[in-house]
Amino acid sequence: MPKKRAEPMTKNVSALLARTQFGQILERVSRNRERFVVTKKGKATAVILGIEDFLESVRETPESLAALQDEARKSGAERLSLEEIEREIQAVRRENIRQPVC
Repeated sequence: MPKKRAEPMTKNVSALLARTQFGQILERVSRNRERFVVTKKGKATAVILGIEDFLESVRETPESLAALQDEARKSGAERLSLEEIEREIQAVRRENIRQPVC
């Protein structure tokens, strides 16, 4: 049975604290799935949350994208760095230039 993900923690922070501690807040968001409600003069004005939490809350993943993500996980492609991806793209482009189009 798949492990159920823990509900993300939500904390209130002032705009001043968010500004001075932004790097630490981003680290906590990405590592611990924490969410922060930023307040200004006691009024909630913004939310800081991780991209996965955002995408989960906005909409469902289309079937076609889910299939691609699953394939990337199985092949290990999801662990490629941006530089490695760029090298792969360039290699394919070079190969396509060498082959004449019929």
